[in-house]
Amino acid sequence: MRYVWMGLAAGVISGMGMGGGSLLIPLLTLLGGLGQMEAQTSNLIAYLPAAAVALWVHHRAGRVRWKQAGGLLLWGALGAALGFGAAALLEESVLRKGFGVFLILLGLWQFFLGEKRGKSGNKETEGA
Repeated sequence: MRYVWMGLAAGVISGMGMGGGSLLIPLLTLLGGLGQMEAQTSNLIAYLPAAAVALWVHHRAGRVRWKQAGGLLLWGALGAALGFGAAALLEESVLRKGFGVFLILLGLWQFFLGEKRGKSGNKETEGA
């Protein structure tokens, strides 16, 4: 039952566009007993349906810029392949610590710089 709650919480966060993995990976390692690599792999599997639903909802609301999304898709796939290769070479403890540092830096960035981008989070719409 705990996996239901973990998946639901990560899905809600993912649907908001915040990246459910930032919640799901720590939950899977701390509460689910998975290793870091298993948690990251499970997160990728869980991400696919959540991303599809969120994309459909955002598309219907007119928030998807398909031209920019195409470029992100191509370069994101390349980055994912490179990231997997790097993760496969690292010790699990290094991977876990690196993910923790990433979350801390991301949190600090959002805390100190998040308000400067305007309510929509898009510089192009600020002041419009």
